[in-house]
Amino acid sequence: MTHYTIPANTRIGHVHLKVSDLDQSIHFYCHLLGFEIIQRMGSQAAFISAGGYHHHIGLNTWQSKGQPPAPSHHPGLFHTAILYPTRKDLATIFRRLLDEGYPFTGYADHGVSEALYLNDPDGNGVELYWDKPKEQWPVNSQGEIAMYTRPLNTQSLLQELDD
Repeated sequence: MTHYTIPANTRIGHVHLKVSDLDQSIHFYCHLLGFEIIQRMGSQAAFISAGGYHHHIGLNTWQSKGQPPAPSHHPGLFHTAILYPTRKDLATIFRRLLDEGYPFTGYADHGVSEALYLNDPDGNGVELYWDKPKEQWPVNSQGEIAMYTRPLNTQSLLQELDD
């Protein structure tokens, strides 16, 4: 088989999640995180987005209505990562979730990005993050990106809102 490299401008267009309660998931993704409903299919499915795209996230109960979350140590989706345009945008959603008392599972500085971690109502992992400018990304002596996981300075993040 010949070597193939995916085109550089390829993106992941959307994620489609099986959920147990559509209204509960819509509350989390739309009312807390701010996505907009693009299309709702009764009590079975909804397609939501940021900025009017056809959908970034699909939610459905077709196979999962009323079911418990998948076991955390089984194969499956680890998390959905939602990329915010700026550090201030990440600080804004952080403040919003803090004010709502929504629980976080972690916070991290990865060198290339800063991230907030939480679970949706079905236990699906969600990463909210922003990418640092590429010129700030850490590299090793071979010029490869050298990501890491260090504690995120959440107070510094919240100070973005003071400007």
